[in-house]
Amino acid sequence: MTYISDILFWISNGLLVPVVVLLILLFVRSLVLIGNFFGQYMQIRKTDKVFTDRIAPLTSENVGELRASLPEKSRSPLIMSLISLLENRDDRARRQLLLSDYEVAADKDLAVSKTLSKMGPMLGLMGTLIPMGPALVGLSTGDISSMAYNMQVAFATTVVGLFSAAIGFITQQVKQRWYLQDLNRLEFVSELLDSSRK
Repeated sequence: MTYISDILFWISNGLLVPVVVLLILLFVRSLVLIGNFFGQYMQIRKTDKVFTDRIAPLTSENVGELRASLPEKSRSPLIMSLISLLENRDDRARRQLLLSDYEVAADKDLAVSKTLSKMGPMLGLMGTLIPMGPALVGLSTGDISSMAYNMQVAFATTVVGLFSAAIGFITQQVKQRWYLQDLNRLEFVSELLDSSRK
């Protein structure tokens, strides 16, 4: 039994460095995500101003005029998808494909936030528990400096993991709301295009 415990202890201690490296990568990725999220927020605010004024008065009779009022060059996924919908107004199957593609693209964009919100706590907990073994050994042998160092690593990994998870969770919640609103708008325009053909 002692051999098995020793093997588990070695495996556990061997995982500390990869866990810490992964936590550092998650932390850096969460900082990049904050920057991207801010840029996306600014783009959505600009798009909303353009889009809300034009979507409210739309009917099946004037939906065809929407294309002329949209900007030709836009980096907004909503505007690009809307232009594609209007260009395929007579092909219902193609419009359904475009809406499905928009959902897939939205899910792909949310993948980073989902990964951070799930992996952050896991790696943070691993980074907390792994140094606790050596910390307890240091406590039992009276090596207070070793115990203090290991406790410091344990607390730092927890904080970094929870920070990354919080960034992932918040951005995921907000982005899901954005994409759901945009998808509703695109489906509304697609339905109007169907009505205008009748």
